[in-house]
Amino acid sequence: MTGEVVYLYAFDVANEIITPRVQEILSEKPFPFEIRQDRTLPKDIPLYRPLAIVPPPLKAALHGAQVRLLVRIYDVGVVTIMMRVPFETADLGDLMRFHNPKLEDGTTLDKVATDLCAKVCDSLDGSVIGRNETPPPPEAYTVFCLKELDRARDANVWLAAHRRDVAGLLTETAPQNLSEFQVNEVLRIQRTFENTDLAVIDWDAALVVDLSGYVDDVLYALELANLQLEEFRIMDQRLDAYLDQAYDDVGRQSWTIFGTTNKTLRHLRRFRVDVAKLTDEVTHITKFFGDWHLARIYLGARDRFYLDQWRSSVEQRLAQLDKLYSVVHSEVNEQRMLWLEVIIVIFFALDLGIMLFIRR
Repeated sequence: MTGEVVYLYAFDVANEIITPRVQEILSEKPFPFEIRQDRTLPKDIPLYRPLAIVPPPLKAALHGAQVRLLVRIYDVGVVTIMMRVPFETADLGDLMRFHNPKLEDGTTLDKVATDLCAKVCDSLDGSVIGRNETPPPPEAYTVFCLKELDRARDANVWLAAHRRDVAGLLTETAPQNLSEFQVNEVLRIQRTFENTDLAVIDWDAALVVDLSGYVDDVLYALELANLQLEEFRIMDQRLDAYLDQAYDDVGRQSWTIFGTTNKTLRHLRRFRVDVAKLTDEVTHITKFFGDWHLARIYLGARDRFYLDQWRSSVEQRLAQLDKLYSVVHSEVNEQRMLWLEVIIVIFFALDLGIMLFIRR
């Protein structure tokens, strides 16, 4: 068997990256990334095209093989890094060594990806809005791509004969130790278009087989799902922290027309709009998949990554933020009405006093 192991990293680095402003990335001219669409599809359906560069391969090897790189820039404030390592083996179990590996110089791939992302962000200076100076840990995903199966010519027949080995590889578990229930669960989300291709999508890793040798389209669909998982996860964490802080602030403050209350309202309004806008943009990048096979692969990854649940969690917290904003706004309006009534009474009393003084 021959193929490559692909490591996908998604970094939430900013609120937004204005891609039309990007002229260079790491001193290289970026290009709009495109995938080959050779299946039947509507010709006028748009597909999201991030900016991309191909940096030089890493100097240190991984298990004796060169590590190739691909960097992509998304306008939702995400930088993705793809590392590709070729392999040749006669046993699927031999690929276990590619889980959480280290380069020959002792550096972990996570460290390499994090350092490269920081350099990319520095080169994007002027195109980044709301940069995170200390980005959260990336969302990582591993894809085992097989492009040749010895003498097998039917990928689905091959999978049926090696289902337990595939399940063991994707779960980093000895195949003989897995229960039949777990094997079925790992293989639950499968997608295939022809007898020469298939994709098995699990939570932490996936297996992609394409005997034609072209897997970039499937990798792109998986990267988009992984990117959305990172964004929804970060948004959910930030909303949790922000709501806790906001509730504390609201509980401590007394409502006044001026001062801290108006500042809190402006902050709540700005944050609510920013999160709603980002949620919509993150979802929009997969709004159109002209290739129905890729759409099915993305839907499978969305199911496995629980993206709908993550999105629901974010929307629920946005609703809580709306309620908090409404409560604060109502309290401020009540205070304003009270002060207006007081002012009216004062003016009425003054007017009455003036009239009585004039009559005397």
